[in-house]
Amino acid sequence: MSAPKKVACPTCGTLTEYSTCNPWRPFCSERCKLIDLGQWANENYRIPENEQPVSSHD
Repeated sequence: MSAPKKVACPTCGTLTEYSTCNPWRPFCSERCKLIDLGQWANENYRIPENEQPVSSHD
């Protein structure tokens, strides 16, 4: 059996196991998961808009 995959926690960078054994994956802990959620709730993370303004041809 292969070793469990390790990924860097998106919040703190700690290597953590990415498997069903880790209930907070891809985060290393509940704390890091909640920090990330707070960043989204405060709108610190945004998905950029690629829409061009619609021009009116009268």
